[in-house]
Parts: sequence; C-alpha cells; structure tokens
Amino acid sequence: MGCQTCTQQQEGGSILSSFPDKASELEQHIDSLEITHNISRNRGHLIHCLHKAQELFGYLPEDVQLLIAKKLRLNLSDVYGVISFYSFFTTNPPGKYKINICLGTACFVKGADKILKEFEKRLGIKDGETTEDLKFSLGGLRCVGACSLAPVVIVNGKVYAKVDPGMVEGIIKDCDKEQK
Repeated sequence: MGCQTCTQQQEGGSILSSFPDKASELEQHIDSLEITHNISRNRGHLIHCLHKAQELFGYLPEDVQLLIAKKLRLNLSDVYGVISFYSFFTTNPPGKYKINICLGTACFVKGADKILKEFEKRLGIKDGETTEDLKFSLGGLRCVGACSLAPVVIVNGKVYAKVDPGMVEGIIKDCDKEQK
C-alpha cells in the first residue's frame, strides 16, 4: 500500500471509493465464500476476510469494516471486536517504515521495554501509533522467535539484533538513508 491510500483517507475520502479495484477484489473474495443465513457460520469467515482486506488496503478503516459486516451479515461490533482483540489487525494507516520491537520474554529481560520507550521519545508517538507524516509506525510484538538475537527490532522485515537504546537513533537514520 502506498502513501496515496493514506493521504486520500486522511482527506476524508472513502478508501473503498478511492480504490474501487481493491474494493471489488475484496467483494469478489467475500462473495466466493459460502455465506448463509447462519450467522455463526458466517462469523467463521471473518478473520479470513479481515486478513484479505488488510492485505489489500494496509489497514481496516471503518468503511472496510462496514462492507465486511454487511457481506457476512454481521454487526459492525462483531467485526470491530475481532479487530480490537487481535494485535495483527490495525485500524490506523501504517507508516512507510513499520518498526516492531519484540517484547517477548528474552527480549524484555534484555531491555526491550527501554528500546520501545526510546523509539516513542524519538518519534513522538506511542506503541501502536503512526507519525503524522505517515513515515513511521511503532509496535510491540509478543515474540519473533529470535531469542538468541535479543533484544530484536524489525523494520519492514529487516532484523536488528542485540539492540540497545543507544542504537535507536541509528535505526531511524537507516530509514532516512533508504529514502534518499
């Protein structure tokens, strides 16, 4: 997803009308499922549909949630309840650089909480937020399975190992270098 999606959404446009091809793909995907009058059965398709929508749009704004709820014959509260429960799903547009700090036991014991605080301080956002310019998103992960590299920071798939708070500024600068 490019910044164009986020910019259009910030300007008040519906993401569905801004990207009719993606909206159509999501609708076709949902229509290919076996949707019935049985709400419990339809609810079984919800996580799959949310994954597809987030893959297409990068996040799950309210108009996308409403479309999914309507197509699956669910209440919006059912859809939002799942989104708010699972940390994978987000209702905020992601930044260009997705910074994730592993907060699993091994990383936490080695200071991941201090690393997260340093990123929050330097970027001026909290865990789960995106900078106003849509450049950075910050998030904590429960475990990335790289305990021997603890503490771990991942930026758009690039792994930084044995990170300490003094390395945060350099990680941010790496993103700026990549942009140039």
